[in-house]
Amino acid sequence: MTNLSLQISIVLFIVSAAVIVVSGTLIAGIADRLSQKTKLGQALMGALFLGFSTSLPGIVTSVTAALGNYPVLALSNALGDIAVQTAFLGIADITYLEANLEYAAASAATLTQGSLLIVLLTIPLLATAYPLINFWGIHPASFGLVITYIFGLRLVSVAYSSPMWKTQDTENNEILIEEKDDSSTIKLWVYFILLAAILGLAGYVVEQAGVTIAKSTNLSENAVGSLFTAICTSLPELVTTIAAVQRRAFTLAVSGVLGGNSFDVLVLALCDLAYHKGSIYEALTEHQVFLLALTILMTAILLLGLLRREKHGIGNIGFESFLLLLLYLGGFLLVFFSG
Repeated sequence: MTNLSLQISIVLFIVSAAVIVVSGTLIAGIADRLSQKTKLGQALMGALFLGFSTSLPGIVTSVTAALGNYPVLALSNALGDIAVQTAFLGIADITYLEANLEYAAASAATLTQGSLLIVLLTIPLLATAYPLINFWGIHPASFGLVITYIFGLRLVSVAYSSPMWKTQDTENNEILIEEKDDSSTIKLWVYFILLAAILGLAGYVVEQAGVTIAKSTNLSENAVGSLFTAICTSLPELVTTIAAVQRRAFTLAVSGVLGGNSFDVLVLALCDLAYHKGSIYEALTEHQVFLLALTILMTAILLLGLLRREKHGIGNIGFESFLLLLLYLGGFLLVFFSG
């Protein structure tokens, strides 16, 4: 698809983006209903199923790039996804006028998710500090990512089902849309899987068209990966997050982003497996290290916002949302102008 003309790529981009808007809105509603029917709760539903489904385009892009021996593109796309998706929470906060999004979404489960994400992001950063060793081309950090993710999901589950502490006055923050729901759980799962497949396909088409459009600007592999393909493949997260906020499913909105971000870090392990010229961590440059540090900083600020729970702040959004947007914009400009 990257060999298509610029005009056709623009048309495909617009059409696929429209499909993402429709399917992303629908899947957020179904995920909300499933969280109630299955008793999983919005935190686990967002961390597992919604996060994975919206991350499919980014997963395909990064793994395909690693298989094609484009490690910088694979790493930049995965890490760029996390940065832009975290910034999307700031945009979603703007759409919720009654209070700060993090004020409404704060819970033991979302705080655990954010802490898990920071731990996951630190592992590849540590891999750059010591001599890069590997077993059959796979770095020990990849095994560490998988083990940490599985253990972290267990912690999120416990934090949701048996929290050791609770935030004050959150009982009425998460107001579910009352609707008559006669659909069976199996039927809802079928709808969810179909919409996830449509979302993944549309996201992949958007990404491919975005690569063609970006290549016409003669940007570097790092800039294309960390900016354009990352933003393109993250469109599903933006749509589902805003849709969840409009349904007042605030925990689902934040958990969907944090869950998708955790999946994106886990993608590094898949890329390491797919890359055949050694460990993919050897391709980490100062640009990727910058993205890692930026996403750790942004996630930490998000956690501070969930802890502080400022009801109203700058421009009617929380201080953390303002800082997330400011940091991402600054990082975007720095990556763009540094090539």
